[in-house]
Amino acid sequence: MNSLWKAAGWAGGILGAAATGVAVGLAANNKKVSHDRRADDPLADEPLGRLTPSRESTVAADDGVPLSVEEVDPLDGGEPELTAVLVHGFALDRRCWHFQRRDLAKLAEPRVRQVLYDQRGHGRSGRSGAESSTIEQLARDLDSVLRAVVPTGPLVLVGHSMGGMTIMALAEQRPELFADRVRGVALIGTAAGAVGGAGLPKSVLSRYNPVTLGVGRLAGLQPGLVEWVRRRASALTWSGIRALAFGDREVSPSLVDLMERMIGGTTVQVLTDFLETLGTHNRYKALAGLRHCEVLVISGDADRMTPFSHAERMAEEMPHGELVRASGAGHMVMMEQPDLVTGHLVGLVRRSADERAESRRRWWRRA
Repeated sequence: MNSLWKAAGWAGGILGAAATGVAVGLAANNKKVSHDRRADDPLADEPLGRLTPSRESTVAADDGVPLSVEEVDPLDGGEPELTAVLVHGFALDRRCWHFQRRDLAKLAEPRVRQVLYDQRGHGRSGRSGAESSTIEQLARDLDSVLRAVVPTGPLVLVGHSMGGMTIMALAEQRPELFADRVRGVALIGTAAGAVGGAGLPKSVLSRYNPVTLGVGRLAGLQPGLVEWVRRRASALTWSGIRALAFGDREVSPSLVDLMERMIGGTTVQVLTDFLETLGTHNRYKALAGLRHCEVLVISGDADRMTPFSHAERMAEEMPHGELVRASGAGHMVMMEQPDLVTGHLVGLVRRSADERAESRRRWWRRA
């Protein structure tokens, strides 16, 4: 029983706090972060994750798993020129795009329709087994969402962390989509491979790691026990999230609270199911499929999950793209520095909607 408690504690303290399987002990080795939620919070009145969509629906993945989808129309009611699809990362859900969702809806030149959805096992989407918890399957899920909700028209795909990996895998599976319809791609806080080489420890991602294996088995046999221990470690989880997901600058406690809610909504079983696919992800070759698109790569230089070196390596493979270094930002750069990220996304959208740029893309496709 003592070993069960240790494994359950590891699940709550490590998987829950780090969100990507990094040891919470890292937080103790970095400078201490205040956990004073009573301090002045500039986002205290911001309805984080509580914006009302224009429409909600459920899309069936190719294996039948229900995917929860929402659409956001331009705020002024005008006709959109293109659709931006926002794909969230591991242990999160679509609420992580709060600021981008809010501000892109206000854009008038060009007007943008937005589609956001929860990846399988996350948020309000359905769960699947470990055998379907792969980046390859996530790419097919994204394809299902596009076929159901955005069957025609130009696209801009925006992915954070595992969401960026999902887009790369889709480019690998459906290159014709990127040649014909995808005009822009944004890869935020993500990597094309070698995830264990920098940032996230490779041993944590291995299904052969005895601790990871033990937690996965325990979560399958005693899910209530694991989740109970996880909840009991809430203070540790909050501090770990603050230290590991964000940079060293001041961060609104409300953002950490939202992160805690998103991670808390993802079961330990789901977290362990996805670890192996993150560790084996290698899609540098797939980046060649983005040569017809406008490309934006953004990363924080204080990202402990997927360090900035990953962004630099991707940019080397796509010299036509734009590389943005977010100074002092951590893994959740789009929440931590939303104005910077959204500003560059607006630039990407405008380039993607530019008819002259589209003419150039058509020429390259013929050549």
